[in-house]
Amino acid sequence: MIRPDPSDPRLTRAVQGMDHTGAVQDMRVVEERPLTIYLNSQEIVTAMTIGDHPEYLAIGFLRNQAMLRDDDEITGVDYDDDLQVVVVRTARKTSYEEKMRKKTRTSGCAVGTVFGDMMEGLEGLTLPNAPLRASWLYALSREINTMPSLYLEAGAIHGTVLCAQDKPLIYMEDVGRHNAVDKVAGWMFRNDSAAADKILYTTGRLTSEMVIKTAHMGIPVLASRSGFTAWGVEIARQVNMTLIGRMRGKRFVCLSGQERLILDVDPDTIPDETRSTRRKGASA
Repeated sequence: MIRPDPSDPRLTRAVQGMDHTGAVQDMRVVEERPLTIYLNSQEIVTAMTIGDHPEYLAIGFLRNQAMLRDDDEITGVDYDDDLQVVVVRTARKTSYEEKMRKKTRTSGCAVGTVFGDMMEGLEGLTLPNAPLRASWLYALSREINTMPSLYLEAGAIHGTVLCAQDKPLIYMEDVGRHNAVDKVAGWMFRNDSAAADKILYTTGRLTSEMVIKTAHMGIPVLASRSGFTAWGVEIARQVNMTLIGRMRGKRFVCLSGQERLILDVDPDTIPDETRSTRRKGASA
């Protein structure tokens, strides 16, 4: 499984400070650096990111902005670590000057940006009716919340996990949950991964942006430890997405796509989440 490497020295930095008692504290904090994304010769956006998987982040961002099509052939991806620039090259000539004139700042951490009409491409979209078992949700929650991660090492970060039934496949982290989702989308595009049978798990809020990105990826189930926004729920219902929030211990809430959910386990057999078992990285 692709997952974060908490020991990677490029992703965190050691700093010294003082706690509330006046004692010296040594701790690690997450690195944050700009990454400028180009599509062919056109500069698209500069994102603040932890710096890992720049190729997947760039491809996923462009895919989720509908700047990369399903049938696009990527002829190359060039990354310059010194300049913090990644260039995605396609066989198709591209120009998105008109689309880029309309920008929307998102509600995501580290301030995300989307281009053009946020609802573009969702008209008439209906996600596949893949089944979802409650036992899968409980198993995923236990495994993901205790998995080694950058958050457990340094905090101040969000995670997104691509899952198949009760198995995590790809685990990405970043300072913005939108970046983590884009990395997963980039991996899926690069590896021609099917989406119809997948679950996307995020530690962040279930906002309109998160639902739209997941819908564009073709994934029918989006789950989170955190809560919902009204527009996120509305869009999920429009595209037939199963939206699961507030996943903590034996508890969760489904506000869209309940018809997919199979309650195949007695919640009383699932232990409640305690401070010792909780993944501390999932702030609301």
